Amino acid sequence: FDGFDTAQNWKELYSDPTDAASIHAWVMPQRYISDTTLEKWRHHLHVKSKATPMKSRDEVTPLHKLSPIGRLIPHESPPVLPMERVYPDEILDLGGGRWMIDFGKAFSGMLRFESGLPEPIIPAEGYPKGHEVNTLAKDESFITVVYGERLEMFTHDINLPLVAGMGLHDGGGRHKSKKTGDPEMKGGPCYPKDHIKAGSLLQRDVYILPKTDGGKGSFSGARQSHFTTHAFRFAEICCSEEPPSDVTALAYRSSFKEWGDFSSSNVRINGGYELVKNAMNANLLGVQSDCPHREKIQYGGDILADSPAAMHLYDMSAFYRKVVLDWADQQWENGAYAGTSYWLMLNDQTGIGNGSGETVWASAPVVMTARHMQHYGDLEFLKRTVDKHIKWLGFLHKHFDKGMLKKGYIEDLEGYWKSGSGLGDWLGFRQRDTWLTHEGFYMASARSIAYISEKLGRKGNAVEAALDISNMVKERIAGLYLKYNQGFLPPDSRGKFMSPAQEMGLFSRIVPGDRRCNVLRHYFTRIGHTWPGSAEMNFLKHIDKGTKESMRASGEITKRGKQDAMGWSQWHGFNEGIFAVRYALKTLSETGYHNVALDKATGFGVGTWEYMLSHNATTLWESWWRSEDLYSHNHPMLGASSEWMVSAVAGLELEPTTTGGREVQFWPRFPNSASTLNYAGATQGTRRGDFAIAWEFVDLHQDTMLHIRAYVPPDGKGVLRLPEYRNGEGVDSILKKALVLPDIEKAKQLSDDVCASRRKSKLYGFGYNWEFDKRTMLWMKFNRNKSIGTPCRHFLFHSHLDNVEWGNPITAPGTSENGVEVILAPGLYDVVINDWKLEPEVKAMDQEWRIGDRKEYYLSEDLGPYCSDSDSFDWRIDDASHLI
Repeated sequence: FDGFDTAQNWKELYSDPTDAASIHAWVMPQRYISDTTLEKWRHHLHVKSKATPMKSRDEVTPLHKLSPIGRLIPHESPPVLPMERVYPDEILDLGGGRWMIDFGKAFSGMLRFESGLPEPIIPAEGYPKGHEVNTLAKDESFITVVYGERLEMFTHDINLPLVAGMGLHDGGGRHKSKKTGDPEMKGGPCYPKDHIKAGSLLQRDVYILPKTDGGKGSFSGARQSHFTTHAFRFAEICCSEEPPSDVTALAYRSSFKEWGDFSSSNVRINGGYELVKNAMNANLLGVQSDCPHREKIQYGGDILADSPAAMHLYDMSAFYRKVVLDWADQQWENGAYAGTSYWLMLNDQTGIGNGSGETVWASAPVVMTARHMQHYGDLEFLKRTVDKHIKWLGFLHKHFDKGMLKKGYIEDLEGYWKSGSGLGDWLGFRQRDTWLTHEGFYMASARSIAYISEKLGRKGNAVEAALDISNMVKERIAGLYLKYNQGFLPPDSRGKFMSPAQEMGLFSRIVPGDRRCNVLRHYFTRIGHTWPGSAEMNFLKHIDKGTKESMRASGEITKRGKQDAMGWSQWHGFNEGIFAVRYALKTLSETGYHNVALDKATGFGVGTWEYMLSHNATTLWESWWRSEDLYSHNHPMLGASSEWMVSAVAGLELEPTTTGGREVQFWPRFPNSASTLNYAGATQGTRRGDFAIAWEFVDLHQDTMLHIRAYVPPDGKGVLRLPEYRNGEGVDSILKKALVLPDIEKAKQLSDDVCASRRKSKLYGFGYNWEFDKRTMLWMKFNRNKSIGTPCRHFLFHSHLDNVEWGNPITAPGTSENGVEVILAPGLYDVVINDWKLEPEVKAMDQEWRIGDRKEYYLSEDLGPYCSDSDSFDWRIDDASHLI
């Protein structure tokens, strides 16, 4: 191990000239040679991406196929560093010198051996799968570490195909697996026949020690890999008589500040929040990747979907500035942006041509610039990027309509009722309405230009032109999707099951005021369906009769023809893709149906957080269904839901028109019943300091009191929307302000200590797992103690704050007018509502209730006051929250 992370650095070693042909011979480094200029290379990429028509004289074919070295600039985002030391939950002896370490959660990083590695042995029955190394000399000994996030269902080995994401899947709509071995027989560059022996599709470290070093070296000197991170929960070490002692793991990510948190009384909601947070932590290493062990690509769609959650959790100011600048550097001369922050010739066929990525994905840099301004208030960043974004809008204005016609979208959308060309609301259960998302993000790009121009004080043509384009696209969408007064749907009624639909029209302020109630009513007619996924169907073949009857009685199993099948739900779980999941939750909570949003969030069965948690997930999956052969189990793209938890469940979000995070909106929404939720709280970091809110129900068995506390930091401003019932009826609220600000940081620390103790006990978190018993060949549900999902009360209700001296109370009388707001200056506030009315949740319990509609709402004559609240539904030029 001499030469790496040592004082000696690298040193030149003697290599036998007679052994020069050997793959084990040392060779001198080769100089990086490129025989083209940066300008010629960039033109070559323009031609390759079709951003510039190809002519024979334009062809660039560098002899060495190497691009010239570009400009070197200072690093503009935080470095990737080890952020947490993770200790093993369990170390298992798998036999034959193989050891399995379970760290209890998935993350990105590598193992750390504080006392080194034990001496290796050669297993008597040969090396197990994944641990063979065929590229070493005979005099070299080795120890391998194989990393993974899931275990094989039947063997309980690390799931290797899932890590690689290649081969064992046909990619079809029903997600049926191919027979094991078929891809290996075919081979090919993505799934070579020797992929396991060669280690080409593994996450693996190989620690090597030559025996010809005169006995100087020892495996006890090994500490960790320094070359790459891996994404894993499980690590297999092979082969040694004893497991390594003092083994831990180092979890890495970009070292920005974590400044947001959330918790509630509901284990499933908390568990969903943790799934998102853990996946975010694992995928923020220099870039915001889709998954940390496979593609590791910065996709525009993923960033647009996840950024509200990421900007809640962390200070992403420098990180997202770098993301946008990468896109700006990549932009083609015609103004087109790619779908990834560096062009990869990936999914270009889903865009409108001429070098553009898919419209949604390629709109990331301009929309993210507007969001960045709302959170961080960086005017210099706007000045640096605005002209690039205007070029993008000019490209869309010139090419969009023609490009859409070439993709097969005719002007009146006749015959359009299922997924067209595009990515759209990726990877939900439904067909994707790709026309709507293409058009919607064209509109969002124009809105973002208008927003940015207005913030820069560019009056007149720049703003007006962008607004004209955004309104033109908005009217085009509304004209077609409201044409037959059947909600917000494509003109062909067969398209009513696509996603997104009403939720996008309402959230993005596309639906005009006089049509909102009608659209909301028709939204409740949407239904779920059964699911034929191979993993779920195979699961049902391997459960006993009693378990199946129990699942049938709960509604988790229903009939698909004559077969038992699981069903995905519209109203008691998630079916939406990466964008509509946020639109759905936010729209329901904003329009007075927070109880329905909570139903979705606390549901069970396929398409829920409960389903992932019950299959031992610790990071969010790429798909709502279980996949053991293709889709990643560490993928945050469906994670925008965590921002809804903070903004609606707790009640804390940036005011839509604020800049630099100076002003927040305190608007907690409450459940009908305390059995769903009886407390919640959140903290939101900003450049002005940390804002916080917490609420709880008190005396549930008597006259229930609703108790709220809110904190506004120095130089911040809060707007408290007074509590009201779903029908808009107000209640008397008693407000008090602390006369002297207590030690907030001390309260935080004490509260964090209490929560850490609760989590460490594993007595309060999500409490069960489905596990496959190899002896009986059956899935069984076992009670398991876990920390994930542990409820923790917010620091604002810690006993350290019990002795705060409050000012004189002020009573704000309840009114019939919804949306009464109170301005909160910096300070700590206490709000009490006596005799808050709770009501039981009423749920049907027949076999179809999970996948049915919500008749009680679409048949109701009164949908409540919110759907017709004209003040809150028209998009304004300074509103960055509802750009799209």
